[in-house]
Amino acid sequence: MIEYRNLRIALLGSGSVGSQVASLLLEHGDELAQRVGAGLELVGIAVRDVEKHRGQGIPDELFTTDAESLILGADIVVEVMGGLEPARELITLAMTSGADVVTANKALLATHGPELFELAEQLGAQLYYEASVAAAIPIIRPLRESLAGDRIERIYGIVNGSTNYILDRMDVDDLPAEEAQRIALELGYLEADPTLDVEGYDAAQKAAILASLAFHTTVPLEAVHREGISGVTREQVRAARDAGYVVKLLAVCERLTDPATGGDGVSVRVHPALVPRTHPLGAVHGGNNAVFLEASAAGPLMFYGAGAGGIQTASAVLGDVVSAARRHVLGGPGVAESTHANLPVLPIANVVTRYQVTLRVVDEPGVLAHIAGVFSEHGVSVETVQQSPFSGGTEPGAATATLVIVTHAATEAALTATVAALTASDAVTEVASVLRVEGI
Repeated sequence: MIEYRNLRIALLGSGSVGSQVASLLLEHGDELAQRVGAGLELVGIAVRDVEKHRGQGIPDELFTTDAESLILGADIVVEVMGGLEPARELITLAMTSGADVVTANKALLATHGPELFELAEQLGAQLYYEASVAAAIPIIRPLRESLAGDRIERIYGIVNGSTNYILDRMDVDDLPAEEAQRIALELGYLEADPTLDVEGYDAAQKAAILASLAFHTTVPLEAVHREGISGVTREQVRAARDAGYVVKLLAVCERLTDPATGGDGVSVRVHPALVPRTHPLGAVHGGNNAVFLEASAAGPLMFYGAGAGGIQTASAVLGDVVSAARRHVLGGPGVAESTHANLPVLPIANVVTRYQVTLRVVDEPGVLAHIAGVFSEHGVSVETVQQSPFSGGTEPGAATATLVIVTHAATEAALTATVAALTASDAVTEVASVLRVEGI
């Protein structure tokens, strides 16, 4: 028998996620109430234009443009409107007024997360954000609670379903990048302006959130090294396939040794990478996401599932709503954020990984020895070399060949210096591609 009063839920935004949250609250309210021990009452949905949202199966009287009044009468505020403002202002108002907040807003948390978490701690409010990184995949709560006593060494994975869909179509169907992107746009994987996804901004925001949580350290968005997939070609994808790899846009968050102090630091980066086809991340297809986590005690863990979509994201949002509602019913301080480790965020120059470098070289005696010497001079050890036949002419220097060189582990700084020297070499006509190799 539920005796606790109804908890009042205010919803900010009614797009693809917000409308699904509203529908699920209305359709499954009785079942959710049994889980919580109190009724969950959707008291209103704040939107910019009330008329735009009428006739969508949600009672018209729930829609309002008065977000502030709605917030002031709520116990739990769900923000799925997106953007930085007025979302930040409204979340601040919600916590100040005594409400707990559930948000799916990755851009807001990556940009203003530290100040919002600090405010929540000062006020004794809770800020839940499971849906901000990987939609339905539960990754925030395991990091925030289940693994809070462990030491996270590394997190890497696919956190943007749109780019994974594009790269997967390029790999499986041998499509050029432009065609794969066009199909992704038609299917709704991309916005009309695909820059946020294709250039890696979305993944960088998520990486900043994951790293801050995993390493108990504030990671500013501007400290995340970011490269998108706009430069990935069908030829690169084909070459990766032939070598037993697949190209994925990865977010990589890891502990490193700070060369200045000898202590721990963290590195956070987003970029295309080669992943072995035998690795679990190599088998992530379509718009799915997967996060691979390495912890000192728990060992390797993988979280896999739909990383986007209105109903999938709404599932994670409602999970947070239930958690917030239970706190209201049962009491207790909730879960606070921890950034007390305060580790330095190191530049990508300190990263150590393997690389695949593709070169076009001239047909001259001693070229291979010269190229090997350049790598050796900069402290980069070559593991394998594949060479295509020379073609393009019979005059000295007219013919060129392609060299695909895979290195042993080296620092990013050493590899960058190597590439600069190769670019300046008369023996190299083009540094066609440089891809990091992860998952080995």
